[in-house]
Amino acid sequence: MPSYAELRKTNHFYYVIKFTLNVYSMLFSLVGLCVLCVGVYAEVERQKNRTLEGLFLAPAVVLILLGLVMFTVSVVGMVGSLRDNKTLLHMFLCVLCVLLLLQAVALTTALIFEKKTSALFQSSIREGIKHYYDDLDFKNILDYVQQKFSCCGGDEYKDWGVNQYHFCNGTGPLACGVPYTCCVRGKVGEVINTLCGYQTLDKQRETLHDLIHVRGCIHAVNLWMSDNIGITVALCCAIGLPQLLGIILSCVFWNLLVDMSESVDMVDFKLKKAEFEYSELDLAGAGWCMCLPRDGGYLPVPAAEPELDPIDVHLEKLKKQLPRTHAQLRELQQSRSATGLDEVDVGRKQKREH
Repeated sequence: MPSYAELRKTNHFYYVIKFTLNVYSMLFSLVGLCVLCVGVYAEVERQKNRTLEGLFLAPAVVLILLGLVMFTVSVVGMVGSLRDNKTLLHMFLCVLCVLLLLQAVALTTALIFEKKTSALFQSSIREGIKHYYDDLDFKNILDYVQQKFSCCGGDEYKDWGVNQYHFCNGTGPLACGVPYTCCVRGKVGEVINTLCGYQTLDKQRETLHDLIHVRGCIHAVNLWMSDNIGITVALCCAIGLPQLLGIILSCVFWNLLVDMSESVDMVDFKLKKAEFEYSELDLAGAGWCMCLPRDGGYLPVPAAEPELDPIDVHLEKLKKQLPRTHAQLRELQQSRSATGLDEVDVGRKQKREH
C-alpha cells in the first residue's frame, strides 16, 4: 500500500481532494442561500410591524447574517478550489478557522460565566415579552419553547408582568395572567382554555403547580441539556464537525497547490511573453474560464516524439545520392572487383563502343 507522501503526488489524489472540497463548498453555499432567502422573507414580514431591535429578538436578522456569511464564505471556497487559487483558498481556510474559534470561545465563555449569560438572555426575553403581541416571530418562538419545555417566561412566570396586557394594574381579561402556552395540560388533544392563566401572577408558586408551569424557560432549557447530554454533544458536533472537515480539506488542498507551484517543472504563464500559446501548458483542472488562474502556473505539456517531416525525409534520401569520397569509391571498387562485377561492367562498356 502506497504511503501518504506517495499518494499525494498522484493525479487521483489531486482530483479527489479538489472536487470533494468543491462539492462541500457548493452544498454549503446552497444551504446559505436558502437560509438567506428565508431570513429576507421573514424580515420583510417583520418590518410591517417593527417593534424589536435586539439581536436575540429578531430571528430574521440572525438568519440573514448567518445565510450571508455561509454563502459568501462557501463561494470563496468553491471558486478557489475550481481555479486552484491559493489566495482564495487561504482566505477560505482562515475564515473557517476564525468562525470555529469564535464559536468555541462563545461556548466556553457561556459555560464559565453561566450567570452572566443567563442574565443576558433573561433581559432579552423580558424585552421580547413587552412586545409579545406585536412581534409574530418572537411570539411563535416563545410559545413553542414554553410548550416544548413546559416553562413560562424567561427566569420565571412573573416575567409576564412587564407586558402591558398582563401586568396586574390592567383592566383587561389578560390582566395579572399568563398566556395559555404556560398552562399545564391534563390530556393530549384536549380543548385549550385560553384563560387558564387568569389571575396567576399575584399568587405564590406553591399554589400554581396544577395550573401553570412556574419554571422559567432559561432554566428549563439548561436542565433539558443536562439531562440529555448525548443529544447536546451531538448537536455541537453537527455544528462543529462540518466546519472542521472544511478546514482539513482546504488545508490539504492548499498545501498540495503550494508543493505543485514550487515544482521545478511548473511554468507561470503570467510571466511569459504575451504571444505564447496555451497549447504549451497542461491546463488540466483549469476549469470553465481562464479568470483567477492557478497561482504558480501550470505544468508544461509532456514532450512527445516528433513526427517525421516529409522535407527532412527527402533530404535524407538526397544525402544518400551525393557523390562519395575517394576512400568510399575505392572501397566500393574493391568490393565490386572481389565479386567480379568490374569485368561485367567492362564487357558492357565494350558493347556500347561497338
